[in-house]
Amino acid sequence: MDDLSKRLSRKNMKFTENLHWGIYFKKQWENAFAHHLLQEEKERIFLIGDHYFSGYLWHLFSYKMIPHLSQIKAEEAFNSLKKTECYIFYEHFPEVFDVEDANSLKAEDLLEEEDIYIVDKNFTWTYVVTHEESCGPYFTIKLLEEMMKQ
Repeated sequence: MDDLSKRLSRKNMKFTENLHWGIYFKKQWENAFAHHLLQEEKERIFLIGDHYFSGYLWHLFSYKMIPHLSQIKAEEAFNSLKKTECYIFYEHFPEVFDVEDANSLKAEDLLEEEDIYIVDKNFTWTYVVTHEESCGPYFTIKLLEEMMKQ
């Protein structure tokens, strides 16, 4: 997290670090991107629960429960996205970064991170970097969900 603060600062990005908002943002993320799943489905894919592998929001992608891009396509989509204010939070830490102008934030800036979520202010898109080399990164945008339904 200190490294991320330093990377954001080096890019002259204005941000605020909030130390105890992580749980709130994880729930907001779940509500925004996993709202279509029943409680049982969330438990089956280990999105929630008390099993050893439970509690990873990014399982929504690895279990293919939502349309998304992965790996290089996810990085390209994230890099080309016009980003204004965004939030950055972690799966296992309570800190949340509120970044005022995130347009210069790129996938390369997050290579050292694990289980990190980046979302816009309205939770309409998300970019996720996991701790597993074979999983992710992932990117989705609500428009992608709507297109896939048609």
